[in-house]
Amino acid sequence: MLRDVRLPLALILSGLAGCTTPTPSAPPGPPVAVQQQPIAPQPFFTQTGLASFYGHAHDGKITASGQNFDLREFTAAHRTLAFGTLVRVTDLENGQTITVKITDRGPFVRGRVIDVSLAAARALGMQEKGVTRVRLEAFRTDQPLS
Repeated sequence: MLRDVRLPLALILSGLAGCTTPTPSAPPGPPVAVQQQPIAPQPFFTQTGLASFYGHAHDGKITASGQNFDLREFTAAHRTLAFGTLVRVTDLENGQTITVKITDRGPFVRGRVIDVSLAAARALGMQEKGVTRVRLEAFRTDQPLS
């Protein structure tokens, strides 16, 4: 007899559970905007070596690119990079970084990879030493530098 009562009771309870109304789900929120990080420009050329600078003796003279050398501008000489190339120069001794534009050919001293203008040398903190170890990273002129 007990078994006879359990079966109908189970059916009644399961029927009641099926009659409940489901809880409405929350409406979807606005779409989340995914922020794209700007892609850092990648150098097409890197080089490590010694940098020197040139200044007063060359001020106002015509460079290999045909421009007048101005020791107050952030320019440089490199043996092979195209004129107008932007080069990030990092002093490996003190961590200072600048960007120069290639406007001339040189340096013509063995072991040196770049000659920077006097203004660039001052910004790098190498004016007193005259020569310092640097890393060069060259970028295309259509890439913004950070």
